[in-house]
Amino acid sequence: MHKHIVSIVRYEKPFESVAKAVALSQGLDSLPNQAKVFIKPNIVFWTKEVPFPKWGVVTTSRVVEDMVVLLKERGINDITLGEGSVLLKPKDMKTPAHAFRTLGYDSLKRRYGVKCVITFERPFEKVDLGESIALNFNRDILESDFVVNLPVLKTHTQTMVSLGIKNLKGAIDIPSRKKCHNEVPGMDLHCMVSKLLLPMPPMFTLIDGIYSQERGPNVDGQARRSNLLVASSDLLSADKVGAKVLGFEPDNVPYLVHAAKALKRPADLSNVEMVGEPIEKVASPHEWTWPYNEDGSLPMAMENKGIKGLSYPKYDLTICTYCVQLTKVILMAIARAWKGAPFEDVEILTGKLMQASPGKKKTFLLGKCIYEANKNNPHIQEMIAIRGCPPSHEGIFKGLRQVGIEAAPELFEHMDRTMGIHMKRYQGKPEFDESFFRID
Repeated sequence: MHKHIVSIVRYEKPFESVAKAVALSQGLDSLPNQAKVFIKPNIVFWTKEVPFPKWGVVTTSRVVEDMVVLLKERGINDITLGEGSVLLKPKDMKTPAHAFRTLGYDSLKRRYGVKCVITFERPFEKVDLGESIALNFNRDILESDFVVNLPVLKTHTQTMVSLGIKNLKGAIDIPSRKKCHNEVPGMDLHCMVSKLLLPMPPMFTLIDGIYSQERGPNVDGQARRSNLLVASSDLLSADKVGAKVLGFEPDNVPYLVHAAKALKRPADLSNVEMVGEPIEKVASPHEWTWPYNEDGSLPMAMENKGIKGLSYPKYDLTICTYCVQLTKVILMAIARAWKGAPFEDVEILTGKLMQASPGKKKTFLLGKCIYEANKNNPHIQEMIAIRGCPPSHEGIFKGLRQVGIEAAPELFEHMDRTMGIHMKRYQGKPEFDESFFRID
């Protein structure tokens, strides 16, 4: 059996550690001369309003620059860096531009001639992925000769892990991302994510685990200083090893199983040759999901707080990224609004499949999709539907007030600023170093 090489390297020194990971994995050995290279970092979210914990959320600028230098040393002069971040306002292009500036990508332009593109401002091309699935991919990445994929080592509350394959979701447009969160049996998010690698040019993947994250992929997860790099010229193998480093057997991660089946390869590590650090010495279990109470009606943190009169079922695979972001703010607003008296028997539903329960006095529907699934539901006594896609912040605030939850208006008027709340847990801890996200 042919074995794919994956290197595992401890991050110790700028440039040297990345160069070692590349060399051990032989990851750039197939890089064509004078290739047109596309670099895909992971900037899952950004706000220009406040600092937020980038550790374990965003690819370090340190790794990005080190990879650019290695490409330049190999005579590569046509380099494009591109990303399509999740935005609270889908048409806001000022925020991703701010991310590029803050992360030092302007220096990459000046020093190395790197072209930086916001994928939403660039052309997309419809690609047939088989099984009647077609998604729109950024044309820059499709038309490159070689891709350098730079995901972060983190877990994900829907797909268990978010590594190299999942990072390619940032290369498709918003309608395609929403399509990934469908309700079609057998074509769920795991299946859709597994197909993202199919149209890609030759690729080298370097998973940035200088900082890793549990309960990711966003700022409310918990970051760790892990000081690890995982690298391979084979994307699936890189992800399988990355999953194992995070504490998961790769053949238990659904999207990796789908991808392995599509490529007619094993989902376990039997066809992987690991070099560098022994995996048993670096693997560290990371939680991927937030715990809920026994019947799945409320997060354990709210159950432990004593909150009564509320059902907020755990979101499923059909909820898209925008509503997931809003859900996190809503949960924060509810926790702050709780004063000890039970709420008015409220149920909050999300996604595309949940159905209202009999006997609930008030049913809050977050988003167009869940409204369409429940608009004729006979069990609903009083419906509060926020129908937008994504739902408006003002509508959510008013809806919560309507069901008797006295949410703080500032959480919704200045939602970007709430992301700064998560900085508090890292304050005064020198291992969480902002300099990893600057290029001086």
